[in-house]
Amino acid sequence: MSSQTLRTATVSGTVLLSLLAGPAHATADSAPAQAGATALAQPDLEGVRAVLRTAVRQGAPGALARIDDRGTVHRAVTGVADRRTGRTISTLDRFRIGSVTKTFSAVVLLQLVDEKKLRLDTSVNHYLPGLLPDDRITVRHVLSHRSGLYDYTNDMFARTVPGFEAVRTKVFTYRELVKRSLRHARTNGPGAAYSYSNTNFVVAGMLIEKLTGHPVQTEYRSRIFEPLKLRDTFYVHPNTKLPGRHARGYLTPDTPGAALVDATRQTTSWAQSAGSIISTAGDLNTFLSALLRGKLTSAASLYQMRRWWTVNSNTSYGLGLRRRTLSCGVSVYGHTGAVQGYYTYAFTSKDGRRSLSAAVNTSNNGTVLNTMFGTLESAFCGKRAKTLRGSAAGVERYEDIAPGVPRD
Repeated sequence: MSSQTLRTATVSGTVLLSLLAGPAHATADSAPAQAGATALAQPDLEGVRAVLRTAVRQGAPGALARIDDRGTVHRAVTGVADRRTGRTISTLDRFRIGSVTKTFSAVVLLQLVDEKKLRLDTSVNHYLPGLLPDDRITVRHVLSHRSGLYDYTNDMFARTVPGFEAVRTKVFTYRELVKRSLRHARTNGPGAAYSYSNTNFVVAGMLIEKLTGHPVQTEYRSRIFEPLKLRDTFYVHPNTKLPGRHARGYLTPDTPGAALVDATRQTTSWAQSAGSIISTAGDLNTFLSALLRGKLTSAASLYQMRRWWTVNSNTSYGLGLRRRTLSCGVSVYGHTGAVQGYYTYAFTSKDGRRSLSAAVNTSNNGTVLNTMFGTLESAFCGKRAKTLRGSAAGVERYEDIAPGVPRD
């Protein structure tokens, strides 16, 4: 696909039928909602602001949120982007988006499916011979976190700050990261269960590079960043700096009361195609809106992304995409992200016409992460949103970088 051309949502019936094969227990959404669908409640902007203020009281230096709603933009911020200078955080600030990167990686691979260069139900080892110990692990298993591959970050960050400092400036190859995973037994058989693992999307990056002959950076840029005019979105690995105006990120130590650690500069080489993209709230909203409106893949591939496996009572996972069902019954689509110094929520409505991206510049603080879930409630349920206190049921605590915590 050229850098100037977005995907259309059309596909022949024959191709559609050939792509719908998959596990029988998966469920799928119906076709994308049309403009005449039931309207969402008006966003509760004061509710969003209250969530951000609570997150700052709980230890985040700064918090931001942006809602794009059918041409209307709402912004909310509180706290600081830089603790040293005291500069107020802004929705224009760039930040590390962590595992929201996984959705970008999945989109590239689904585009390769559209181009007939990849098949979801083919063994990963067919494309990357000898990489994995089981030929039954398919591309679909990897993209839906059902491969059983152990998450190497459990060991890497068993101690939060020492673990981070040990890898802050390191540059890993993909194969080095996969080898770290393969030192451990698998968590389940291929396709047997959902188990979140960064290893899966390291494999996804390897697939992208093998099938295109280009670095993931080139494919992100030519297939997504440039066509959508995402001028504040970058993949700079292994460089350590965030380009341009950005919020500094602060890592919370394991010891209560210990000083926050400035984690802004790092290679994020431990994450790469699983979590190394830098973006802004506005660009993330543009990306997710385009995805759910069928502008980045064929209709058949978007359908595949939205074949769901249940995670818990209000969360399902497709192919690099989450579905969260809110207290008012509305489902939203996107991803969360955690990387040292930053937490992100980025979700859009089923029709892609209302999007919210919210972020704080801290991490390793489960209370803050769970609090930020409330931005979704206020943005999409309006004043119907339930008040969330403490550790909200069904909200993942640390999906990326903290070991030993149940992964919903």
